[in-house]
Amino acid sequence: MWTSARGARRSIRTHLAAMASGRGYCMYCGDGLGSTVDHFEPVALAPRRAFDWLNHLLACEYCNSHHKRDRFPLDASGRPLLIDPTAEDPLEHLFLVLSIGTYRPLTDKGRATIEICGLNRPLLERGRALAVDQVAALVFHWWNGSAETRRRAIWTLRDQPHADVLHAMLRQALLAGAPRIFSDASLLDLLRDSELRAALLA
Repeated sequence: MWTSARGARRSIRTHLAAMASGRGYCMYCGDGLGSTVDHFEPVALAPRRAFDWLNHLLACEYCNSHHKRDRFPLDASGRPLLIDPTAEDPLEHLFLVLSIGTYRPLTDKGRATIEICGLNRPLLERGRALAVDQVAALVFHWWNGSAETRRRAIWTLRDQPHADVLHAMLRQALLAGAPRIFSDASLLDLLRDSELRAALLA
């Protein structure tokens, strides 16, 4: 039924894209545009959830077909070992090393998600590392600009790929060891700025 329900799949994909970050980026890698509807709990394992709205995620073709596929590991208690990005904060399970764009696991769920979803693919690591520089440049642009420039900078920050990089930077700026993470003290001060944070996290 799911395979033949083209209209339903198209409608679900449209609604998921409208809810996703930026222009509708993949909810796994955050880089590719979400072109497919992935079942968080695969249809092969849970066919009755094929049309369950809460089981649908926007995913790029590469993540859906080449990485996650029908893999859905469970822990010893039968609970999912993959992070559900619709219900959980991934940064509770993952730590992003900003300088190299690599994820390190904080939990077993983080470790399984990195492996199953291929989150440390070289292209993604490079893209995240570049995104750190882009976020920094936009933050300085926001600080030095007019009201219109600030509005456009916030819009661009929200619309860019790798939304995870922006959120990791905002979170890590509040850590006790933040000065060791951010060598530029002025950038760190801006990432802690209440006006910027309110605009980005609204």
